[in-house]
Amino acid sequence: MVRDLWLVLLASIIGLFPFTVYSTFLVPIAAAARAPEEGIGFLRGLGGLAALLAGITLAPLITRWARNRVAAAGLVLLAIASAVATTGTVAALTVFCLGIGLATAVLTPALLTTATSRFTGTGNIGRAATMVTATQSLAAVFAGPIIGALGVWYGWQGALWITAAVSAAVAYGFLRGRGRKQDRSQASTGAPPGYAASFRALRARPVLLALIVIAALRTASFMGYLAFLAAFYHDEFELSAATFTLVWTLSGSSFFLGNYLTGRWVRDPATGAGRHPRTVLTAGLFGALVAVLGVFHIHALLPALAATALMGFSHAVVAAQVTTLIAVRSGDLSTVAFSLNAAGMSLGVFGGALLGGFGLATAGHTGLAVALSLPTLLALLLAGSVRDPVR
Repeated sequence: MVRDLWLVLLASIIGLFPFTVYSTFLVPIAAAARAPEEGIGFLRGLGGLAALLAGITLAPLITRWARNRVAAAGLVLLAIASAVATTGTVAALTVFCLGIGLATAVLTPALLTTATSRFTGTGNIGRAATMVTATQSLAAVFAGPIIGALGVWYGWQGALWITAAVSAAVAYGFLRGRGRKQDRSQASTGAPPGYAASFRALRARPVLLALIVIAALRTASFMGYLAFLAAFYHDEFELSAATFTLVWTLSGSSFFLGNYLTGRWVRDPATGAGRHPRTVLTAGLFGALVAVLGVFHIHALLPALAATALMGFSHAVVAAQVTTLIAVRSGDLSTVAFSLNAAGMSLGVFGGALLGGFGLATAGHTGLAVALSLPTLLALLLAGSVRDPVR
């Protein structure tokens, strides 16, 4: 499967690099732009907003285009935006953030749909989807050190130039390599539904809508937690930024492990986990609820690290199960469903940060934990609507 999906997996990795470069080199980027760091950091939010709006607006349209060309277009936009950012002006950085957000909104559903369309059978389709997301989570763990090494050549600008070059090369691979077979199969299925018809068809699939909402709620809780995790470890355990990278690696590794293992557990409908997706979702969300309520109240380092690992693993279980169910149950609505799922997760990123900030300002770490537990509780309630497959 890796041999069949290597180009898709490479594209999913490179898609993480632009904003990782931006976050890693925020201080020198702000200095080059002669702007305050908080202002340059705020521009990052424009990318999420662009991804949200583009995901909702373009979802039905992407189904009308060849998948390999959609992926190539997203990668080309990624390359152009990365190159523009190297000029270092505020205007260029604004274009960069908007462009990367738009590119991500197009690229992510295209890659997931491309991966799942290359295989038949429930198990293989689900495994292909979770392989893409597991690769992204693993890449997120190691992206920082890799980008730091790339920056040795010419700082953040060098890292962005390399990102642009690799993105363009991978885009060429989509246009010239495999994918034509998939385009022919896509074309043979007939004309895709119209813009409004796509949304009507999705609205008639309440389970898919529930999964998309669960993903958004889960993302809100997890990303809100990550936004304040470094501050908690600094305040409670006096960890330096350098030492906290080990905590971040633990969290990312736990997420990768949970994503990868769950993808293997649920891919086969003949297994216990595969037959009972509602149970898997409930178990993952319950673990996430326990972790988020506990981690911010723990005053010993080792138990806090255990709660951090549980948080990452539990959220990955939910993410993998949701991705697998969307891939398996959406059928010809897969691209629309994946696009709206990505848009909902973008909304979750913003909502989680706002919710966590409100909770922290209102009642300290207790308020933060309670605020971030609310989306998880709502997701738990929705998980009850996900029916197990009839055998």
